[in-house]
Amino acid sequence: MAEDSKVAIFGAGVMGEALLSGLMRGGIPTDQVAITERRPDRADAIRARHGVAVMSNIEAARWADTLVLVVKPQDMAAVLAEIAPEVRKGSLVMSLAAGITCRTIEEGLPAGHPVVRVMPNTPALVDEGMSALAAGASCDPEHLAEAARLMSSVGKVLEVPEGYLDAVTAISGSGPAYIFYVVEAMIEAGVLLGLPRALANELVVQTLVGAATMLRETGEHPTVLRENVSSPAGTTVAAVRQLDEHKVRAAFVSAMEAARNRSRELAAGS
Repeated sequence: MAEDSKVAIFGAGVMGEALLSGLMRGGIPTDQVAITERRPDRADAIRARHGVAVMSNIEAARWADTLVLVVKPQDMAAVLAEIAPEVRKGSLVMSLAAGITCRTIEEGLPAGHPVVRVMPNTPALVDEGMSALAAGASCDPEHLAEAARLMSSVGKVLEVPEGYLDAVTAISGSGPAYIFYVVEAMIEAGVLLGLPRALANELVVQTLVGAATMLRETGEHPTVLRENVSSPAGTTVAAVRQLDEHKVRAAFVSAMEAARNRSRELAAGS
């Protein structure tokens, strides 16, 4: 696709605005990107912050070369019904809705329309997102490359078979919430142990950042890194033993299975 292709983001929620911000930080001109938003106050805020056009869904469908649908799964059918008569032939449609298959989206559009399904996550807000892409039946390598180019503005991108996306949703799509959950628990433990909340927060957050950086920069397996912290009969071993006795590892596996299953349910109901 041409570098001057026009991109419309459907939905000005957290992820929609994160993608818009990333594209603009990546240098896309304001006249080549637009976003849709029905609420006048939210539309005004988007215009003020980013200086881009805020359109109706129909206007955006007529205008864009690439349509990025950042809508709730339960809203997808209505959005497709609204824009299907208006989309330009050959325009790329990207869906960021959890659980909605490429086939479902293709069935809501004119026959043969190229579709890419994307599972992003919220660290896109700070350009550290993880996005997995899966190509639809009529998507060629050029379309997939365009989707990757857009999502790389907010983090890392991987192409996967669509059959993996329910598991991807459970791991990286929902994953930030699991990390925040653990961080909450560690901060509360710090307070219980007598630390001021602000100090506990700073200790936990920097520990998380440091540990994540070690994983990425060293390339070591997490087991090796954990064992490097675990002196024989030391404090870390005592703590990890408690985690094992409370079956925390098994609870994480069960939680991710539940997220995967829910993604499948969303697909079945779409």
